[in-house]
Amino acid sequence: MKRRDFVAMVFGFAGAAALGKGVWESVEEAMAQQEQLLATAKERIEKHRKGDVTFVIRAPDGKPVRNAKLTLTQTRHAFLFGCNIFRWGRIPDPKREELYRERFAAIFNYATLPFYWAPYEWERGKPNHEYIDKVVEWCLQRSIVCKGHPLVWDHPASSPDHWLPNDFTEIEKLSTGRVREIVQRFAGRIDIWDVVNEPTHLSPKSPNKTKMAEWGMAIGPVAYTALHLKVAREANPKAILLVNDYRTDEAYRKILQQLKDESGRWLFDVIGIQSHMHGGVWTAQRTWEICERFAQLGLPLHFTETTIVSGSPAGFGKWGPTTPEGEERQAEATASFYTLLFSHPAVEAITWWDFSDDGAWLGAPAGWLRRDMSPKPVYERMLELIKGKWWTKAEGETDKEGKWQAKAFYGEHELTIRTQDGRKVAQKIMLRKEEKNIVEIRLP
Repeated sequence: MKRRDFVAMVFGFAGAAALGKGVWESVEEAMAQQEQLLATAKERIEKHRKGDVTFVIRAPDGKPVRNAKLTLTQTRHAFLFGCNIFRWGRIPDPKREELYRERFAAIFNYATLPFYWAPYEWERGKPNHEYIDKVVEWCLQRSIVCKGHPLVWDHPASSPDHWLPNDFTEIEKLSTGRVREIVQRFAGRIDIWDVVNEPTHLSPKSPNKTKMAEWGMAIGPVAYTALHLKVAREANPKAILLVNDYRTDEAYRKILQQLKDESGRWLFDVIGIQSHMHGGVWTAQRTWEICERFAQLGLPLHFTETTIVSGSPAGFGKWGPTTPEGEERQAEATASFYTLLFSHPAVEAITWWDFSDDGAWLGAPAGWLRRDMSPKPVYERMLELIKGKWWTKAEGETDKEGKWQAKAFYGEHELTIRTQDGRKVAQKIMLRKEEKNIVEIRLP
C-alpha cells in the first residue's frame, strides 16, 4: 500500500495535509507492523480456520471403494460473516428492495435484527413482533443465522421515555419482563442476543439522560448488566449472550471481568466489540492489540458493528457521497481488517454496519452497496474472500482403502462421490473445529 493511501485511511480522508513532519516516522512504523501482521495472516488462517477431514467410502457390502472421484464443495461457513439487516422490507422501490435482499443472501450467513425498545414497543404493551417475524422467516429459509440487537440500551434511540414510569422498581420490572418475553418468544429462531449495549455509558459523564440511564446509574453498570443477563439466560438457557460496547479499553474490560455468578461462571458467552471507523481506519497493530486484550478473558470475540466509509465528511455531523477513490480505499481497508480478524483464533463473527448507503447510520457512505443497491468494490472484494479464497473446493480420489484426505474450512460442505461404475452420490458434511472429522460413507 502506498504511504499516501495508508495515511488517508488511518487519519481520515484529509490525508497527509493535516500531519506534521514528526508524525511520518510513526506512519512508517505502523505500515511495517501492518505488513508483518497481514503477511503472517494466511498461515494463521490455515491453522485456525481449516481442519483435516478423512473420508472413507465403502460399497454396500462394506468393502472399500477405490479410485472413486470425490469433490468437496463448501456451502456455508462456520465463521459468522454478517451485517445488520435493518433496511429489509423498508425500501420504497421494489427493485432496490429485491437487490438488497438478493445481494445480502449471496454473501452473508448472519443477520442482526433491530430490537431497540422505543421503536419496537412505541405503545406500551404493543410490541411490533410482526415485522421481526417476517425478517426471521426470510433469513432462516436461506440458512442465515439471526441475532437480536439490542435488548437493553440506555440511549434515547432505545429507552421509551415517553411512557416509561419514573419509579426505578417499575422500570426494572418492565425492562426485565421485556427481555424475558422476547428471548422466550424467539427461542429456536433467534438464539444470539446483544443483551446489554454499551454498559460503560452508565456513568455521570454519560450524555444519555434517559430514564433507563438514570436507573442504570443508580444500581451501577455491573448490577444492571448482570441482572439482564441472568433473565436472558433463564428465558433461553441455550442462547448465546453478548455484552456489546464501543469502548475497547480497560473500562469495558473491568465491567466484563465482574460479570460472573456466585460459582465464578461467566454470565455471558461472547464479548461484543464495536468497530465504527468513521474517523479513520484502525491500524493492524491496534486491531490485534484489542483482540489480544479481550481474548485474555477466555471468551470468544464478536466484532459486532464494523464501519469503514467510502467518502469524506461534509461539515459537522454531515457526510458527502461515496467517491471512486473512497470506494477503493474502503475495499482495501475492509479486506485487510477482515483478513486480520479471520486470522485471530478468538474471533468468531464479524458484523458490518450498514449494508447499503441508503439509510446508513449517521448518513455516512458506509455500505457495501450504494444507494441504488449497486455493489461497491468492497462487496466484490469481500465476495472473493468469503466465497472464494476462504471457501473450500477440493477434489481427489480414494486410495485402495477407500480413503481420501482433504483440508477444508470449517462449516457445511457437500461431498459428491463418483464411482468407476458410474454411480453418483451426494451427501452433506459438517466440518467442526476440535473434532477428528472422520466421515465414513456406505454407498446405497
